[in-house]
Amino acid sequence: MKVVTGSEMAEIDRKAIEEYGIPSLRLMENAGRAVAEVIRRSYKKKKIIVIAGPGNNGGDGLVTARHLKKRGYSVKVYITSSEDKLSNDCRIQLERVKKLKIPIQFSTEIKGDDLKDSLVVDALFGTGLKREIKGDICQLIEKINESMRPVVSVDIPSGISSDDGSIMGKAIRAHTTVTFGLPKRGHLLYPGREFTGNLHIEDIGFPEELLKSEDLKVEVLEKGYISGLLPERKRYSHKGSYGHVLVIGGSKGKTGAVLMTARACLRSGAGLVTIGVPEGLIPSIQCSVIDEMCLPLPDRGDGTIKEDALEDVIRFTEKRITTLAIGPGLGVTEDTKRFIKRLIKSLNIPFVLDADGINCLQGDMESLKEIRVDAVLTPHPGEMARLTGMAKDIIEKRRIDLPLELSRETDVTIVLKGVPTVIASKGKAYLNPTGNPAMAKAGSGDVLTGVIAGLMAQGLPGIKAAIAGVYIHGLAGEIGAKERGPYSLLASEMIEYLSAAFKEIISNE
Repeated sequence: MKVVTGSEMAEIDRKAIEEYGIPSLRLMENAGRAVAEVIRRSYKKKKIIVIAGPGNNGGDGLVTARHLKKRGYSVKVYITSSEDKLSNDCRIQLERVKKLKIPIQFSTEIKGDDLKDSLVVDALFGTGLKREIKGDICQLIEKINESMRPVVSVDIPSGISSDDGSIMGKAIRAHTTVTFGLPKRGHLLYPGREFTGNLHIEDIGFPEELLKSEDLKVEVLEKGYISGLLPERKRYSHKGSYGHVLVIGGSKGKTGAVLMTARACLRSGAGLVTIGVPEGLIPSIQCSVIDEMCLPLPDRGDGTIKEDALEDVIRFTEKRITTLAIGPGLGVTEDTKRFIKRLIKSLNIPFVLDADGINCLQGDMESLKEIRVDAVLTPHPGEMARLTGMAKDIIEKRRIDLPLELSRETDVTIVLKGVPTVIASKGKAYLNPTGNPAMAKAGSGDVLTGVIAGLMAQGLPGIKAAIAGVYIHGLAGEIGAKERGPYSLLASEMIEYLSAAFKEIISNE
């Protein structure tokens, strides 16, 4: 499903009205009716307070008030501006509300008893809010939030930016949000996601071709789409049919990372996996592997890879390797920096670059532009900050647009880990809905790298492997958390839940 900014939604609205001839009042009527129906289905409270702003979001709220009144609810309306400042459509809806004798008050102050035992409909501001909320409206929002009354927001919680989910001064904390046509970025990006509550996406009559337009470059992933990406497992096949992954990483004190990546590769369907580590670590690695193989690489003597290892890796990959996973536990030394920069420019097979593999490129975006093969980078915000030189708070605020820009500049698939994880490639971005706080553990990213590399080894292009891998990784975390709880799930245990996640995806076909 597509995800839009406020301006993209406004353009859909404009085209629906001007090019498809759908009256704006009909769209408003459908929106208000949809909100009323969600309230009827979801809440038992019969006392409703509608807080309406002067624009078309307020008009949606007035339609909601009218439909609830007709269904027998006790409804009162507060309008936060004078009547002469209402939009044309909002003014028309006000006249219709008056005919039903619904009490209306033009005020930003709610009487104390009105909130008691009420459900609040927030129709203050819609997706077009561009400025911070100040003054009396801030106090009104605070009072609503402090009342602890259930709140249903119309389109988006008032005060949340529809473009990046930020709080614009003050914001309504909704229990339910009813939006129209498509979800907005602000519903899915934090902190907006936390303020949105349960999100209902309602069809109010926008033409389908507008909602599926190729001009809309951001989508939220859905399970049905993921099932269509998984590579086929043919009856007549063998281990060589499903690729061979070389996992390069590991350093003294960081051997667990490569082990988890390797095991996740196998759990994701790769036929063979070899772990390439500094030769001094081979004894400790060898006693921990069963299904994987090991490749000793030149060691600086301190448990880190020498730059000279490049020749060994290139020789080994030319003979038998399908995909590489580079970076888990690698460490950052002058040798590893030179090794990584030379390696990614030399490879002629696909790879995933993660963790210290990315840290070795600190401030060096130019090396990414010299990659000649299908590659996936999987940074978390800290690694992205080191790579780009940007502050982490800027990266979070630009969680969608920054990966889009970097993928265009480098022709590399970017997976910006976090909540939500964003996958970007060739001018398109995908938001992942799976995962939970139980996954916030060291090693979780190493598992993701293994899933993506395992899928790439089986022939999936990097973007498809990244999309499927991120979704399945999050789903495994959800399944694991149900059994282990939100505190106790380990990254190594997530590997064991990958099989259940794959089975769930397959059963959706």
